[in-house]
Amino acid sequence: MDLPAGVILAGGQSRRMGGDLSKALVNLAGQPMIEHVIQRLRPQVSGLMLSLESHLPEFDGFGLPVVEDRVSNHRGPLTGLYSALELMISQDLADWLLLCPCDAPFLPLDLEEKLSGLAESSAKPVTVIRYEKVVQPTFSLWHQSNLQELKQAVLDRAMGGLMQVLDSIPHAVLDWPEETIPPFFNINQPADREQAEGWLKGGGLC
Repeated sequence: MDLPAGVILAGGQSRRMGGDLSKALVNLAGQPMIEHVIQRLRPQVSGLMLSLESHLPEFDGFGLPVVEDRVSNHRGPLTGLYSALELMISQDLADWLLLCPCDAPFLPLDLEEKLSGLAESSAKPVTVIRYEKVVQPTFSLWHQSNLQELKQAVLDRAMGGLMQVLDSIPHAVLDWPEETIPPFFNINQPADREQAEGWLKGGGLC
């Protein structure tokens, strides 16, 4: 399997972090949180995009193409996935799309390898991570054949959540082994950021 395209979901707000900018821009160990994600994800994909509800000049400095939501009134990560998959297909960028959130600075460096391997062995059009018995749909790999189902879910059924659409699409689940630093740790509030900075300063991150 060729490398997939990649998209970082960066449209969420940072209300629980005490700010009004995108959560992706919150400072983490001296740089925007999304920069940690970019550094870990970029080597795993053929090309990397940012998913935003609409264009924000604050993201221009990252040098990545921005995929704006195809529908107004942000409906969550499903809209970002649909918009990025549609762009990927229209520009013939890849057959598969690797999805990740902007607030996961410890995402595995072999995430694509493991998800792609499962996609090949299972012959399923979607592969998704499960960690500590919890499915993590924002860490997932989607084949272009899912476009019509996603389009209907977003435009016709006004869905916004990834778990909703997974119920109607055949998919394979990859159980990821537990690690000392949780690889799918999400930063949602100040205490999470403090914890993440402690791990980053302590070293031991692969």
